[in-house]
Amino acid sequence: MDSSNVLVIGGGIAGLTTAHELSKLGVKVELVEKEPFLGGHAIQFTCKAIESCAKCGACMAEEKLNNVIHNENIKILTGANLNRISKNDRFHYNIQLNPDDKNQSKCTGYSSSADAVIMATGFEPFDPVKKPYGYRVFKNVITNLDLERMLKTNGIALKPSDGMPPSKIAFIQCVGSRDSKLNHLWCSKICCASALRMAHVIKSRKPETSVTFFYIDIQGSGKDFEALYQKAKEDFQMIRAIPGDIYKTEDDWLKINYFDNLSKASIEEVYDMVVLSVAMIPGSKTKELAEILGIIPCDTGFVGSCKNNGIAGSGGVFVAGTAGGPLSIAESITHAVKTAWDVAKYLKTRGR
Repeated sequence: MDSSNVLVIGGGIAGLTTAHELSKLGVKVELVEKEPFLGGHAIQFTCKAIESCAKCGACMAEEKLNNVIHNENIKILTGANLNRISKNDRFHYNIQLNPDDKNQSKCTGYSSSADAVIMATGFEPFDPVKKPYGYRVFKNVITNLDLERMLKTNGIALKPSDGMPPSKIAFIQCVGSRDSKLNHLWCSKICCASALRMAHVIKSRKPETSVTFFYIDIQGSGKDFEALYQKAKEDFQMIRAIPGDIYKTEDDWLKINYFDNLSKASIEEVYDMVVLSVAMIPGSKTKELAEILGIIPCDTGFVGSCKNNGIAGSGGVFVAGTAGGPLSIAESITHAVKTAWDVAKYLKTRGR
């Protein structure tokens, strides 16, 4: 397959994995990423190990990134967008290159061609600004992704309002997922385990921290998840309820209202930090890009998440990772490896 060329759209964990797997087979890959950096959301995740590896997958992002940097079979274009694509025998496309900070000249165009295209555009985090939780209104209401970056940078949780460690944290799960009003009926899969692990990291580094979890039900996978959940029930207050509103008190705390199913009463509790576990949703450009590539997104808005839809490999277009629906880092890598092999088989049938 020395003469083969593949376009990979998206430089997150799935895009990096497919690019590397194909490069090992001698396939030339052009990797296009709209952001100025590679690694997607996963590269911003923190390691959640305490006494031993927590199998959170965060370290895998660094590994996959190192696999493609300086790889002679992979051409990397960051700060770039797919502008136009057409197909006859091969895919012909134009890439729009955005200027970097040092070069504010006009954007330039770049044209190339490929034998197959992999859509590895990932997901976007749900923006909870319209939820009644005060996100972007109250400084100490943050998202799980904000907390990931905070722990990776600082090693500990710090209140944005004053830079001090919180003493009482509430995690609110399923913000923007499993929500019929938004027509987001899916589970985002990674939120429960990720939030529980981050809470354990916070507790291990500041044992006096009080942690409360508000949830619909706890979803998780992996051989260590049951032990993780059992420890959470010992260390944290687990409340099966979704809060209604958050208000700021006069002394800068956050008051949460929720209905307690056991006592059948409305309860108010105060916290000095709230973490919203937000949904994984399709990227804003997913539909547009899918239409350019000649495929139809599912009702969820993801591409390739419907059963028996015949999308994968249709006409040389493939889907990898969370572009097809919510997946963990490990699941995204597994899916991307399979996609790379599907592409290799497709190229072989075309004699490439």
